[in-house]
Amino acid sequence: MREIDKVAWIRIEDGRVLSTRSRGKEVWYLPGGKREAGETDLETLVREIAEELAVTVVPESAVHVGTFTAQAHGHATGTLVRMTCYTADHRGTPRPASEIEEVAWLGYADRPRVSPVDQLIFDHLRAAGALR
Repeated sequence: MREIDKVAWIRIEDGRVLSTRSRGKEVWYLPGGKREAGETDLETLVREIAEELAVTVVPESAVHVGTFTAQAHGHATGTLVRMTCYTADHRGTPRPASEIEEVAWLGYADRPRVSPVDQLIFDHLRAAGALR
């Protein structure tokens, strides 16, 4: 069994979570990405969010939300994604950059539009009263 190690940013405003859609994709994902060799969670988070959304995450403000595992979307059965999620303050206004085509604020009703691991995260955020 293969596992993909990713780190994601949870940014919630008015009961909605910031999500991204990559060019040519139909499914929405929380912003973030794969860890590079030797990177810590926070180094990955800062790098990936700068690349995808052109904002600066403030690492000292980061708070671990949870770690979630599910079948990796678009990969062979048995390939799992392990998503370690953090909230954090940021500087700048999120906008699509790099491979990101679109950003949107999604509510719980949008759950069917996101990847399997993001669906677990949506459930967690809803149960915590953060996502409407």
